[in-house]
Amino acid sequence: MPQQPNQRCSLDFVSDTLEDGRRFRLLVVADDGTRECLALMVDTSLSGQRVARELDRIIASGDKPLMIVSDNGTELTSHAILRWQAEHAVAWPDIAPGKPQQNGLV
Repeated sequence: MPQQPNQRCSLDFVSDTLEDGRRFRLLVVADDGTRECLALMVDTSLSGQRVARELDRIIASGDKPLMIVSDNGTELTSHAILRWQAEHAVAWPDIAPGKPQQNGLV
């Protein structure tokens, strides 16, 4: 478990349905060392490009993690995210399929 800020962040999505039946998604990014919420983004659709832009915003604020932990959902395996990983040299190991408890800090 990280003890310092910016060592490792956890990233995950939560989804729910509005009263009228429309689905929405919530992107959550948390610093595992400080437990600070670095990002909450809500929309009906969150693409890899939107996630990459939000990660750029986090880095611009001075919070560049050494590692980001997430599952391997479609948004997080897109070309936009793979390009972002390469450009920013941030380690990004995936959790094992079917093991969401490995990313239980979000």
